[in-house]
Formats: sequence, structure tokens, C-alpha cells
Amino acid sequence: MPRWLAAALFAFAAFDATAELQLRIAETSPALPAVLTADEPIFLRIEFSGAEKSNLWARPYYRGEPVMQAKTNTSLQHVGSGSALAWFSLDRESQVDEVRIRTGGGSPYRETDVLRFPLEVRGTGQHGEQRPRAQWVTDLTRENEIIRRELRSEERSRNSPLDMVIFSGFGLLVMGFLAVNVVGPLWAMWKWRGALRVIGILPLPVMAFVVGRIIVDTSHDPTSHNLWPFEILMVGGGGVALYFLLGVIRRVRGGSA
Repeated sequence: MPRWLAAALFAFAAFDATAELQLRIAETSPALPAVLTADEPIFLRIEFSGAEKSNLWARPYYRGEPVMQAKTNTSLQHVGSGSALAWFSLDRESQVDEVRIRTGGGSPYRETDVLRFPLEVRGTGQHGEQRPRAQWVTDLTRENEIIRRELRSEERSRNSPLDMVIFSGFGLLVMGFLAVNVVGPLWAMWKWRGALRVIGILPLPVMAFVVGRIIVDTSHDPTSHNLWPFEILMVGGGGVALYFLLGVIRRVRGGSA
């Protein structure tokens, strides 16, 4: 089946799931076919209509499978009609023969692939000088940043002093738990000996794994860890409890390890 026909059938099938949302890829930068250096983005200008607080993300695929070693865009919520900026980049040597535009939003909230666009992109996996961006990329990037600043300003204006205190306290708690699980193992390596030293080091690789997973997963899907502070709190709370227990053990032993 020709790719253009498969794309048309897919778009038709996704129509009901996305209400009246209509998309088309108007331009890419650089032009297709494209060869990208490591982490060099390819930008897509998406013309949309019928959006209802819809996010739009680009996901690269090759032979029907997602390209895992890639970074993709975050998205503002789009309403009505206009132009949206999406992009992806390739971390390693790889190929892409299709980009799928994924959308999320509406009430009730849902996510789905709404558009498949065949393209030819190859990643070299080698670092090099990135080419200049098209003017429309610069313009849309500037517009998006202005909107983000306005949204942050509106959010701050809606928060009461009590909200700010609670939010700040929660942030400090998250950072405090993270710090304990980093500084604690370093202190254990420096000051403790024997079994307590080995046990005291354990929270560091555990926390490193959790934070690393959050970074990697959100680079592929920005919505995959919407509650990441609570993940830090849960894992970090275990580390804090462990150090409290180890402190009690050392105190019972008279401070010896």
C-alpha cells in the first residue's frame, strides 16, 4: 500500500477519536530528505484547526517501531486553528521513515496518534555544526516563549500567599530528600566503615536510577512523569528512614561503625 494512502486511512480512522482536530505538516527545517548530526533537531510546522486545548508532539518511527534514541518536543495547549512547532532529534546513528503526531487534551483527557507523515531522515550519531534554522522556526519559537512567559505570570498571579508558601515548602522538601540521598552516601563513604558503610551507600545508586529514568522517559514523552516530585519523595523518604535507622544503630553502638 502506498505510504500516502496509509497515512490518509490512518488520519480518517483517528478522526472520531480526535473530534474535529485536523492537522497537516506544512514545512520541515531542514528540508527533506535530511541528514542530522547528533542532537540536531528537525522542525515541523504543523497547521491545525479544531483544536480543543490539544497538545501536539512529534514521535519518530522506523519500520513501524518507535526510534528510542531520540528527543522530542514539549507542547503548549493549542486552541482553535493556527501553526504549531514540533521537532525531534536523534542521539545516535539511526534512521526515521515516519513521524507520528500525537495529541492529548480535551474533556475527558485522552491521547492518540492523529497523523502519520512519511519522511526520510538519517542521524549520523556524530557531533557537528548545526545548520541555521528557517525563519519560521525562529518566529514560532519566539511566539511560544512569549506565551509561556504569559502563562507563568498568570499562574503566579492566581496563587495566594498561602499557596506560594505551601508550594515553596513542598519544593524544599523534595530538594531536601534528594540532598539527603546524595550527601548521606558520600558521608557514609567518608566516615563509616564495615557493613554500615556499604548499606549507607545504597540510596545513591537508587536515587540516581530514579532521576535518570525520569530524565530519559520525559525526553521521549513529556507526560510520562507528571508526578515526578512524588517519585523523588517516595524514594527519598526511604533513604531518609534508612539513615535514621543507621543513626540509631550507631548511637546504640556508641558511635562506632
